[in-house]
Amino acid sequence: MLVSSKSAWGGLALVAAVGGVLFAYWRWSPSRDLPPPDPVALSTRTAEAVLPLPPVPDLPPEKVALGKALFLDPRLSHDNTIACASCHDLLTAGHDKRRYSVGVGGAVGGVNAPSVFNAALSFVQFWDGRAASLEEQAAGPVHNPLEMASDWKEVLAKLNADNALVSRFELVYRQRPSAENIVDAIATFERTLLTVNSPFDRYLRGDEQAIDADAKAGFRLFKAVGCASCHQGANFGGNMFQRFGVMLDYAQGRPDGKPPTEADLGRFNVTHREEDRFVFKVPGLRNVALTAPYFHDGSVTRLEDAVAVMGKSQLGRELSADEIRRLVAFLRTLTGERPATAAP
Repeated sequence: MLVSSKSAWGGLALVAAVGGVLFAYWRWSPSRDLPPPDPVALSTRTAEAVLPLPPVPDLPPEKVALGKALFLDPRLSHDNTIACASCHDLLTAGHDKRRYSVGVGGAVGGVNAPSVFNAALSFVQFWDGRAASLEEQAAGPVHNPLEMASDWKEVLAKLNADNALVSRFELVYRQRPSAENIVDAIATFERTLLTVNSPFDRYLRGDEQAIDADAKAGFRLFKAVGCASCHQGANFGGNMFQRFGVMLDYAQGRPDGKPPTEADLGRFNVTHREEDRFVFKVPGLRNVALTAPYFHDGSVTRLEDAVAVMGKSQLGRELSADEIRRLVAFLRTLTGERPATAAP
């Protein structure tokens, strides 16, 4: 959990504290070109942090099916071995369970591949926020030498040689495959990958029996200790940047004791501003019980350990074993149903 205060949140103190912290963050953040946040609205959202997932959008089925076919198609890679689904496995929880994903020729990346499930709810894509949309994100791996190691010229030559696939594009887009309609189709498919109807969503809708007493206590603790100041909204995250190591000097060493790597610089690799060192997109917590290993570097394999690290690095707090147990009980209630469009 990426949070930035040790205070309990409530009433007017919450408005002042959250408003002040977030206004200060806006002053130096990569999003400072946007209007400053409304502290009242943000404090209300932070205090509650209880938004059920929206319904799966009603999108053109032919376009969704085409996007899924492309998501599963290894021809987007140089040697026809790597598909989007290679790193974002639709049969697990939308990721590959590896610390670092493997690309063309066995190349290994430097960050943990996040789940594609609920990615449509994030305000930017990638840990460092370098993609402003799902469409922009879909184009990235095609050109990354550690992932698909290809380019649009190569990809389009292969796809346009497939008459059956060309016919599908002409049906949906009234034209042959292009870079623009490929990423549009993939992004359209990804927007359907919402894991709705989790136990916590049912609880929000009034089913008091949907989660147990430990989970309810964990949710209260989640808000009280400050987790909800960053993990908020329908995806419990994914809507802001934050520094990894608010209460620790991450520059002096990672939580595992090793020196920082280039990937650990996070948002700095995009903006090259000193204030963006070790800053990352706050990850969403939906399905977090299924998406180990954790953090941008995949350095932690147990959810309990991840919660403990967040307590120390973001809250400056040594969470007790009982607090960790209750927080994990709550986090497990965020596991939703597998998206229907992810079925084989």
